[in-house]
Amino acid sequence: MLRDIWISSELTAEKFGITEVKLSFLRENGILKPGIHWKSSPLGQKKPWKPKALYNIKRCRNIINKFYFEEKYNNAA
Repeated sequence: MLRDIWISSELTAEKFGITEVKLSFLRENGILKPGIHWKSSPLGQKKPWKPKALYNIKRCRNIINKFYFEEKYNNAA
């Protein structure tokens, strides 16, 4: 089994063709779940109250695709 791969919000947004703002929206509104789809970066940061998020590409793929497919479908109707 392949190990989980966690990458930055910048690379995740680029991979899925969305903005980092949209990615943050999904995280902050509970669509992407902590510990499953994203986690805080383990690297030391100067602002611990606003840590950088890392995303699991494999686990995010279905959620992001489903969310944006439904959004496009609802807007077209």
